[in-house]
Amino acid sequence: MPALLALLLWVGAPVWAQDVSVRLMACAACHGADGNSQLPGIPSLAGQPRVFIENQLVIIREGLREIPAMKGQLDGVSDAEITAMAVHFARLPARNTPPAGDPALMAQGKALAESMRCGTCHLPDYRGREQMPRLAGQREDYLLYSMLQFKNNQATGRDTIMAASLYGIADADLKALAHFLARAAP
Repeated sequence: MPALLALLLWVGAPVWAQDVSVRLMACAACHGADGNSQLPGIPSLAGQPRVFIENQLVIIREGLREIPAMKGQLDGVSDAEITAMAVHFARLPARNTPPAGDPALMAQGKALAESMRCGTCHLPDYRGREQMPRLAGQREDYLLYSMLQFKNNQATGRDTIMAASLYGIADADLKALAHFLARAAP
């Protein structure tokens, strides 16, 4: 549904719901109208677990996680609006169409995901749950960027368990892991 039509349908909705639709249009500029990012370095939000999205939005809003492009975007956003935004993105289907994977990197990444037990928290199909994000079908560049942040202890305001999980992993292995996960069916 075009964004303008969606906005018009919200006219009779409560004020906070109207604000959410406007906020969602702002999100679409980077994360995609359907929550599936087409921009390098920008994560897709479609199909992410609701609790994960809520937590991240609160952490960003409260300034515990700095994302320069989002600076000020969540100022004044209520908890109810954050929940509505999270529900919206969680309900959208995740779609990722990366180019065909390199067979050697795919095999290496799959073996790493299994040996590192990524499926224990993110579930065996890597769809995520509760506060653990969906890795399957996420943008490869964003996965690699995030894993490098965790590994290098630069993921301020994020899960410290991931920093410990990726400690000492070679960058080449992280590249293979990102390559595999980006092509895993969401």
